[in-house]
Amino acid sequence: MQARMIARILLFSALFAAVLVGCAIAPSDERISADASAMIKNSFKARGQAGLDRLDQDDTQRLCSQAAGKTPPRDVAERIEKQNLATIKYPADGKLLGDWKNGEKIAQDGRGKQYSDDPKGPVGGNCYACHQLAPQELAYGTIGPSLYRFGKLRGYTVETQRYAYGKIFNSEAFAACSTMPRFGHNGILSEQQIKDVTALLMDPASPVNQ
Repeated sequence: MQARMIARILLFSALFAAVLVGCAIAPSDERISADASAMIKNSFKARGQAGLDRLDQDDTQRLCSQAAGKTPPRDVAERIEKQNLATIKYPADGKLLGDWKNGEKIAQDGRGKQYSDDPKGPVGGNCYACHQLAPQELAYGTIGPSLYRFGKLRGYTVETQRYAYGKIFNSEAFAACSTMPRFGHNGILSEQQIKDVTALLMDPASPVNQ
């Protein structure tokens, strides 16, 4: 009986020691993250517009990744929004609205930034993938809020125009860890294209506001 008890104690001690050794040699979170990042980069090849630079996170992306899909703490959210607000470049000519008809084409077009896309060709915003805009468009996503009657409901003021332009340029300036692409900040859409999409939202004649 005593021998069996001693054997059990020795076995438990051996298992406990093994656990301690395993904990001692377990890789750190930083090492795991670095190894995962290296593995991802080795799995991708630069081709066309799809460069490896898109795999490098900036401060905003890093902080949002750390939030793991949850709303970041208030101080972190304020830091993200402040940083991104400073990146918004409003048109030098002061004109925020372009042609809503071109804006509608941009909203429907999803081309751009893929390896197979012609960098000289038009680029789209693919807005309908996440939002409802014009009522005659039956296929639209619901990840983002409905933008139908955007200007009509909010008013056609310069302040609302600036908000709409800024939101398209860099959504992170207004909602930390937003799922909306930073179209202007990342060079997806040009200044004129952002003006056109802003007009789609803000022009009283646009189908969005009918």
